[in-house]
Amino acid sequence: MTAPTLEAGLDDEQLAAVTAPRGPVCVLAGAGTGKTRTITRRIAHLVSTGHIAPGQVLAVTFTARAAGEMRTRLRALGVSGVQARTFHAAALRQLRYFWPRVVGGQQWQLLEGKLRLVGQAAARVKAGTDAAALRDFAGEIEWSKATLVTPDEYPAAVAKLRRETPGPAEQVAAVYAGYEALKNRAEMLDFDDLLLHTAAAMEEHAGVAEEFRDRYRCFVVDEYQDVTPLQQRVLDAWLGERDDLTVVGDANQTIYTFAGASPRYLLEFPRRFPEAVVVRLQRDYRSTPQVVAAANTLIGSARGPVAGSRLRLIGQLPPGPEPDFAEHDDEPAEAAAVAKRIARLITDGTPASEIAVLFRINAQSEVYEQALTEVGVPYQVRGGERFFNRPEVRRAMMAVRAAGALDAPLVDAVRAVLAPVGLTPDPPAGAQQRAQWESLLAIVELAEELVALEPDADMPRFAAELETRADAAHPPTVQGVTLASLHAAKGLEWDVVFLVGLVEGTLPIQHAEGDDEAIEEERRLLYVGLTRARRRLALSWALSRQPGGPRRRRRSRFLYGLIPDEHPASRVANGGGGRGAPKPRCRVCGSPLIGADSLKLRRCADCPSDVDVELLDRLRVWRADEAKEQQVPAYVIFTDATLTAIAEQRPADNAALVRIPGIGARKLDRYGEAVLGLVAEQGS
Repeated sequence: MTAPTLEAGLDDEQLAAVTAPRGPVCVLAGAGTGKTRTITRRIAHLVSTGHIAPGQVLAVTFTARAAGEMRTRLRALGVSGVQARTFHAAALRQLRYFWPRVVGGQQWQLLEGKLRLVGQAAARVKAGTDAAALRDFAGEIEWSKATLVTPDEYPAAVAKLRRETPGPAEQVAAVYAGYEALKNRAEMLDFDDLLLHTAAAMEEHAGVAEEFRDRYRCFVVDEYQDVTPLQQRVLDAWLGERDDLTVVGDANQTIYTFAGASPRYLLEFPRRFPEAVVVRLQRDYRSTPQVVAAANTLIGSARGPVAGSRLRLIGQLPPGPEPDFAEHDDEPAEAAAVAKRIARLITDGTPASEIAVLFRINAQSEVYEQALTEVGVPYQVRGGERFFNRPEVRRAMMAVRAAGALDAPLVDAVRAVLAPVGLTPDPPAGAQQRAQWESLLAIVELAEELVALEPDADMPRFAAELETRADAAHPPTVQGVTLASLHAAKGLEWDVVFLVGLVEGTLPIQHAEGDDEAIEEERRLLYVGLTRARRRLALSWALSRQPGGPRRRRRSRFLYGLIPDEHPASRVANGGGGRGAPKPRCRVCGSPLIGADSLKLRRCADCPSDVDVELLDRLRVWRADEAKEQQVPAYVIFTDATLTAIAEQRPADNAALVRIPGIGARKLDRYGEAVLGLVAEQGS
């Protein structure tokens, strides 16, 4: 295609990115702003103007689906021969080619799954070897290799980051070391080894690097906010001293830091390449202005280093309906209401495939599987097994069937039966073990639900109920409504999106409490969910898990500022999130509070401050000392808004301190005594 044809239909910012000269280019592309269209046209433009041959371009992205879409679009533009692959696929191809030269002999086989070797390594150090524990160990190994942390470095690295680990750090490190030894002895490579060996081949063999760099002259990296240190090392090895690199990303959509991803490479790109062309794509062609406004409001309250680069989207579509907000008494009621609305939408002409229900954790899917089944709506579960297909759920059902009749209340009996298969009083530390625990807890809640309907129900009756539910939740595989976690929804879009279960402890997730960076990642996760919707957006939450249960849940803090004051759902209970109480109001002027900072300060941003300046200064000095000692940014200790709230409200005890949003149990344990001491000293 000719250059004028390639430039047709582009907005000014897209055109600037497409026609930027060879060299470093950074495209900050917000959700729905046409980033794939822009980067494929940029590649085609460089080819059509003679700057580069198609075979000299290597474009990498994070999923095979995205790479396939890029190749398809390039072929439609008349450009064939561009290598568009995932990082791992590109590295595997290169390693196969260079292996005889850099290693010699037969190339080591690719390890498709690491759990068998991880299990052997765990058994040798007497660590847990159940499926959930092994998946957690495997996840830690993958995080370590993605962040370039060796087994010897692991304990110090996780201590510095305060990373939650599935067991004692020394034990995890021993499993990691044992796994590496077993894998190397078997002459096998895992997926992270593909990247490590590719980088090493380039770094240690000048001839290999020269041949590769002679072949590939131009590089494009999509979703650059999600690169890991290991992937960046590979990219640096590919580049050498060159700078013909285009990166595309949106720091507001960074949601994989738990797996080692870091937005800092995107954020620091202009500093690394001072001559780089930086283009911001902010015109949203996916969503209505109403959806865009909600997304902007949510991300506008973000804090921390990522927030400084946020993009304010500008909706380009015709107006649509305002987002809908709904509060429900319990989770089954919430699911039933969502299912009924979906059934009406389908009846009115919306295809089931254009509707999605998104939630924070996979364990939330079961109640929606059941509700949709009851109204006859087909569905598909994306990014996770159906509830009754999960191994821990199958084990739980076997345990219930084997238990027979027991002389105990049903719910107590179910808890006792599930204890040997992993139901502990408190959630475990590892992510996989916690996910399994959530599934087992959901089984207990099904027992509670059955007892509410049939007070005399016993264990055999409950076993039959589980079998009935399992059968009903396994309709034939069809294309229907999508049920997905927010992580699994990344990169997808639907006409109608239901965001459900938006309560404190679920979004943000409980284990993020007390960690400002983790809370901000939870905010970005909801932002990703909001921006999946093209036309209709519905947000809901429930005050209790089960019918008749105590309505103690609080709706997510991220909803403040999103819900219009006149909306019935804008009412929240004092300290409890229940129905009927007024929205938090300014302690100075009495107006409703909007925004995270105003909620922390308990006053409007433009109302007079009664801050104790001297106390604020002392708090800042203390925070600086803590940050220096822990080698972390100051905002990780407390944000400026939190320090100001403390200096204004001058809490006298723990109860007053935790009433300040952003100070949870972890921060209270870690810093409460010191902060209250400073307040007391200032008041004496």
